Amino acid sequence: MEIEDFAADAAVFARLRETWREVDPMPADLIDRMVAAVAVEDLSREYALLTLVEGAHLAAVRGEADTATLQFSDGETSVLVHVTTVEDGSRRVDGWVDALPLAIRLTQGEREWSADPGEHGRFAFDAVTPGVSRIRLVVRGSDGEMHEFETPQFEV
Repeated sequence: MEIEDFAADAAVFARLRETWREVDPMPADLIDRMVAAVAVEDLSREYALLTLVEGAHLAAVRGEADTATLQFSDGETSVLVHVTTVEDGSRRVDGWVDALPLAIRLTQGEREWSADPGEHGRFAFDAVTPGVSRIRLVVRGSDGEMHEFETPQFEV
């Protein structure tokens, strides 16, 4: 292709862009709305609300306490997690989710434990090593669609 052909194509595309700007202009606030929508999606996915239900602060999870209960929510799905220290020093993690769980995993870096969903959204992980963990779920929401839910990292 020659330079003249590129110039002709560029002129056609420029006129086409100008026509669309006149016929169907972009809403003035579209960019701001899209940035806000992406930011909200990231917030709900990455920064789920962490609330300690028992034990007044996170130190109880990292301290000498034998148990801790945590609640995580992103506004649509809520997960309650109860961490117990077992005699051998490992942890048992019991949880409940208020949506229909399809897949449940607890991860620590490269390690991963899977749990089968039980009745009423109950799940459990046995012989979990102490460390920074995260629970990842695939749930069927009230709209019937599958959604991923991921807790922030927490210490078991």
